[in-house]
Parts: sequence; structure tokens; C-alpha cells
Amino acid sequence: MTTITESNRLGDVLKYEAPNLYSRDEVTVANGQNLAVGTVVGILTADGKITALNPGASDGSEIAAGVIANDVDASGGDTASWMVARHAIASDNGLVWPGSINAAQLATATGQLKQLGILIRKGA
Repeated sequence: MTTITESNRLGDVLKYEAPNLYSRDEVTVANGQNLAVGTVVGILTADGKITALNPGASDGSEIAAGVIANDVDASGGDTASWMVARHAIASDNGLVWPGSINAAQLATATGQLKQLGILIRKGA
């Protein structure tokens, strides 16, 4: 029997958000990014575009600013998207973190999201 694997959907990541799109911001994902729903992102200081969180950087992407709300392929150029930016609850199982993130960086990024009102719940 063939096994089918399905990628995450927003409901796998986002467990609560405020009504009327209060929790979301329309954003521009920087060229060269291919982000899955649930990717924790930062905002580039130079142009305000979104990129995957990079704790070792110093260009703004080292600060967790939200969570991408849909799959977005910006490999061909800047692409419009949505991110959860405030007042929400996310499942730790659905979030996509950088592969190289260590425990201290994860704690820092989790704290940054909490300051925005994005709470992360275990196993939800």
C-alpha cells in the first residue's frame, strides 16, 4: 500500500488567532526564499522583507518576528504572503525552525515571539 505524506496546513500550526485578521500582517517574502507554512521568520532591516529566521545573522533576520501563514515560493522574486504577527497560539509541532538552531537560540526566539503575543504550546 502506498503511503501518502501531506505537508502541514495552517491548522496544524495555528491553534488560535484573534478575529478579523488582527493577528496577521501582509508581508513581502524576500527573493530566494522557499518557506513552508509555520516557518518562523525575521524582518530584514534593510528593506522590511521577510526571510527565514537566522539566529546567527545581524541583518534583522536574527529576531523572530512571526510565523508564515502559507507555503510561499519566492525563489523567482519577491512574493506577497501573510504572517501571524501577534496575539495567537501556535503548536510547537507545526513550527519550522532553522536546522542549525541551538537550545539557547530557540529559547531566545521563543521569548521574542512571546513578546509579540504569539504563545507556543507543546503538543497542541
